Amino acid sequence: MYGNEIIPVADSVFWIGAHDRTTDKFEGMWPLPHGVAYNAYLLTGGKNILVDTVKEHFIGGFLDRIAETLDGHPLDYVIVNHMEPDHSGSLRVLRDVYPNVKLIGNAKTAEMIKNFFGISEGIVTVSDGETVELGRRKFVFVFTPMVHWPESMIAYDATDRILFSSDIFGGFGATDGGIFDDEADMNIAVGEMARYYVNIVGRFAAPALKALAKAKTLDIGIICPAHGLVWRTDPGHVADIYEKLSRQETDEGVVVVYGTMYGNTAAVAERIARALVKNGVPRVHVHDIVRSDISRVTTDIWSMSGLVLASCTYNMELFPPMARLLRHLENKGMKGRYAGLCGTFSWAEASLRELSAFVERSKGGWALVEPKILIKSNMKAPDAELCDMLASNMARIIKG
Repeated sequence: MYGNEIIPVADSVFWIGAHDRTTDKFEGMWPLPHGVAYNAYLLTGGKNILVDTVKEHFIGGFLDRIAETLDGHPLDYVIVNHMEPDHSGSLRVLRDVYPNVKLIGNAKTAEMIKNFFGISEGIVTVSDGETVELGRRKFVFVFTPMVHWPESMIAYDATDRILFSSDIFGGFGATDGGIFDDEADMNIAVGEMARYYVNIVGRFAAPALKALAKAKTLDIGIICPAHGLVWRTDPGHVADIYEKLSRQETDEGVVVVYGTMYGNTAAVAERIARALVKNGVPRVHVHDIVRSDISRVTTDIWSMSGLVLASCTYNMELFPPMARLLRHLENKGMKGRYAGLCGTFSWAEASLRELSAFVERSKGGWALVEPKILIKSNMKAPDAELCDMLASNMARIIKG
C-alpha cells in the first residue's frame, strides 16, 4: 500500500490518519504553511475500535489503512469525539463499507450524526463520566462541551492509559515524517499548537480550563489528539502549555500593530516600537495588519501583556483591516492586558474614536495606557514626544 504509513502508537493501537498539505486555509480562514494532520486511531484485539475519522477528501487511503489493519476482521465501533467535518466527514462512507459498525457518542453527537448524515440507527449514547467495556478495554467518556462545539468529548482508554483528546492539545501542521513529540521540531509544533488554540479554541478558554481539570483526574500515559502530534514522551508538558494558554497567562512583551496607507502611521508604530525597546521591554513584535496574517497577529497578542494599536482613518471610519482585527480580538474575550492607542487622520478623524470604543467595550479586559495619541496628517515633534511617553508608560506597567 502506498501513502501514509500505519504507525503503531502502543500495543494494538495504530495511527491511521491523514496528512493534508493541499488545503491552503483551515476553515477557509487560517493559513496552513505546514499543512494539517487529521489523526485517527484504530485499536485492535477483542473488539476493533476506531477513534475519530478523517476529512472526507482523504477517505480512499483511510479505508485502505483500516482494511489493512483489520486484516479481514470486522470493525466493531467508531468513537465519535467531535462532529466537525474534518473529524466526522468519513462517517457516511464508513457506515456504507462497514454497515454493522456501531457509533459511540453522546446525545448531542447522535443528533448531529442524524443532521449531517441521516444516520439514526446503530448509535450507542454515553453519559459524562461513564465507563464502558469494549472487549478487553475500558473506556471512560468525559464531556468537554464548548471545546469548541457543544457535543465535544474525550475518550480515555483506561487499559492502556491513552487519552484520545479530540481538539484539545491539537495543533496545525502535518507532521514531517514522525507523528510523536520526540520525532518533531518542537519550535514549529508548539507554535502551531498555540496558533490553533488561540484562533480556534481561544473564545472558549473557560470551558477549556474545565476540560483540563477533568483530564487531570486521569492517569495519562499518552495523549492522542485529533490534530498535531501524539504526546508520548512528556504528556504533562503539553498539558502545562495548554493550561497557560487557557488561563490567558502572558509574557512580558508588547505587540505593536499598525494599519497604514502611505507610511505615515507606519512611522508612528516604528517610533513606538523603538521607544519600547529603549525602555527595556524584552519582547516587541511589530505587525503591519495588511501584510501579517491575522491568526499570527492574534497569537502574538494572546501571549503578551501589552498591545499598541496605531491606525489611520479610511473613508471616515477605522482602516478596514484594523477593524477586522478588533472584531476578531473581541470574539476572543481577552482579559488582563494593557492597550495603548494612536489614531491618525487628515480631514475626518475616526480611527482613535473607534480604537477607544474597542477598549471601552472590553469592560476592563483591556486597561488603557495613556496618553491616547491623535495625529493629523503625519508625525511632528510633539507627536513623537507623545509616542515616547506612551512607550515609557507601557514599559513601566509591563515590567512592573
